[in-house]
Amino acid sequence: MTAQSPADGWSLPRASVADTLAAVAEVILPTVSKGVIVRRPRVVGMAETLGLDRRGVRRMQALRDRYGDGPLMLRIPGKAIALLLHPRHVRRVLAETPEPFSPASAEKVAALAHLEPKASLISEGADRAVRRRFNEEALDTPRAVHPLADAFLAVIAEEMETLLRGALLQGGRLSWDDFIAAWYRMVRRVVLGGAARDDNDLTDMLARLRSAGNWAFLHPGNPDLLARFHDRVDRYLRDAAPGSLAARIAGLDVKGDTAPSHQVAHWLFAFDPGGMATFRALALLAAFPEAAERGREEAVAAGEAAALGGDGTGRAELPFLRAAILESLRLWPTTPAILRETRGVTRWENGTLPTGTTVAIFANFFHRDDRVLPFADRFHPDLWMPGAARNDWPFVPFSDGPGICPAHHLVPMLGGAVLAAILRTARPYLQDPTRLDPGRPLPGTLDNYSLAFRLVS
Repeated sequence: MTAQSPADGWSLPRASVADTLAAVAEVILPTVSKGVIVRRPRVVGMAETLGLDRRGVRRMQALRDRYGDGPLMLRIPGKAIALLLHPRHVRRVLAETPEPFSPASAEKVAALAHLEPKASLISEGADRAVRRRFNEEALDTPRAVHPLADAFLAVIAEEMETLLRGALLQGGRLSWDDFIAAWYRMVRRVVLGGAARDDNDLTDMLARLRSAGNWAFLHPGNPDLLARFHDRVDRYLRDAAPGSLAARIAGLDVKGDTAPSHQVAHWLFAFDPGGMATFRALALLAAFPEAAERGREEAVAAGEAAALGGDGTGRAELPFLRAAILESLRLWPTTPAILRETRGVTRWENGTLPTGTTVAIFANFFHRDDRVLPFADRFHPDLWMPGAARNDWPFVPFSDGPGICPAHHLVPMLGGAVLAAILRTARPYLQDPTRLDPGRPLPGTLDNYSLAFRLVS
């Protein structure tokens, strides 16, 4: 199936032209078409209707059957792209980030340069080190509960109360549009302080920059809008409202070209998929009543602890509700493709990858491989509970290794608190319960934009 290389005696498997075209059509194009920086709602809806993500998993399984463990080189003129097909290769690439597997792939740099050209994710060398350190310190990456949890929980309580009051005025209906508006009010307060609560213009500017990022190399960019956006963020950072991440930034010993507004831009961007994951987790709880009751009991217990004067640590842990969010990210990854680019020649069991190769990890394939995972298409939140054994399989909702998302604890903490605030007040029911049938495999795609709930107090 593979040809021998005169250079090293063995070559990595190379997909045939037909298999390359099939991989592009069923794996790469659907991922790109849905929007890599900001989602395109119509395409996401079409992907659910047509089952495109499930077809992508089937295609990756077929490639593994035909070519073995890989990595598998695609025959794309002028571009070296390798698909990972085996868990040990995923673990290696993520563990050996940023050298020799850099997160700053050409595709990612071209996309994110439209909104955050100095973000740590697309930085390298000394700049990456200082910017990564800044992110980890501000977001307190190692800790499951952020030191500002008390302030954050107070914000969430207020915003969810407003959201639920509005839903009751609409007969108990909760739509995506209502939820994401409340979510972003919460996010702006948590990140930038109360003065940013109603600054929808800031979020709109970011959305426009992200839309340009979807086109990567093909969009000329909008430098004026980029400058205005970062000027606005810088003003909030200078004000540094107490109880916000901006205030935490103000207390850091910032060194080098940290570019704080660019790191904050990435936080604001990343909170959008965080909202998607939280809303989908609410859908899973609505579809599985026993899980909803388990989440409600956890939420009520946390609320009682708060009434007794407990600090934010106990109230923000919420292991089961966090697990529901992580499970929604396993089932429907908001980062379906994790890209790395080789910064040197890398050797594998059966060949080498040249410098500049794009290495692609399709999370859907590893998260939903039903030939390996008996729960691939089921709701299995206990997978994420403390102490659960995951057999070192690469479930990567926030990537992993040295390049793991610095907010991989903060986002589930905030999302779990949002779910707790809803469940303490109301029982959610899907308006269209056929979307998630507990008796059938869960869909490969879940269009969050068309989800709606009926909340019953």
